[in-house]
Amino acid sequence: MSDWLISLEGTAAGKDVALALALLAAFLHALFGALQKGRHDPWISRAAIDASYGLIAAPFALFVVPWPEPHMWLIFLGAFVIHAIYKVLQAMTYTRGAYSVVYPVVRGTGPLFAVLAAGVVFGETYNGWQWFGLGLLVAAILGLAAWNLRKVTEGRDQMIPALGFAVATGALVAAYTTYDAWGIRATADPFTFLAWFFMIDGIFIPLVTARRWMRLPGGEILPLLKRGVLGAFVAYFSFGSIMLATRLDKVGEAAVLRETSTVFAALIAWLVLGDKVGPVRTALMALIALGAVIMEFAG
Repeated sequence: MSDWLISLEGTAAGKDVALALALLAAFLHALFGALQKGRHDPWISRAAIDASYGLIAAPFALFVVPWPEPHMWLIFLGAFVIHAIYKVLQAMTYTRGAYSVVYPVVRGTGPLFAVLAAGVVFGETYNGWQWFGLGLLVAAILGLAAWNLRKVTEGRDQMIPALGFAVATGALVAAYTTYDAWGIRATADPFTFLAWFFMIDGIFIPLVTARRWMRLPGGEILPLLKRGVLGAFVAYFSFGSIMLATRLDKVGEAAVLRETSTVFAALIAWLVLGDKVGPVRTALMALIALGAVIMEFAG
């Protein structure tokens, strides 16, 4: 599998596979966000997911994939720090603001920062039409957040700090996307990076939330553990897909395509939760998709 993926790097077929992987990551990321924002404390939900994917990844990291090269240990340390900061900001965002508002802000600011960072780190360049597509996508996502904000009645006094945390979280999304893209390209086997990343990344939030777990009623633990295992597998395919996409194609394009997750999030809310979409939100979602299409195919 690794040899096949590596053989696709820099090819037209690799670009097509990267496109499919980025769209898969978008759908799964929307599902992942919904799992974390459910009826439980976002910190506890995230801890259940992280502990699950860390434990499941451990035997693969230790006994299946090739061991990391010596230079990878510092890269893993950097990834651990960046993702820890991201998770803290994300939990603080979800704790303070309505998910329908803060999620689009995080996902709307993330691709803009990611494209700029990829230009600096990887020297990626984009033409005028691609910048137009990016601008259209970002504007439509933020417009979706603004439209959803109109319907928020509870906790409006917390929305300004929540939006500030959402923008900061978007910046960290760009930071970890760019950094991890560099990390997965720095090792010979991409699955080595993924297995060790998940094992290491599963440590921080469970440790931070240990006291909260001790205060949980007994009846809450099993549902959280079930959600954690489900979230773990969603995370494997979501994060794994976007990281493989960044190895096969441009980091900026993959990051932009992933942010169509806002469209999938709205569709999940409509089809599963019975949320009304309406003409305005439908038009904004169409613009998000159009911006992503322009960004991808104008290159």
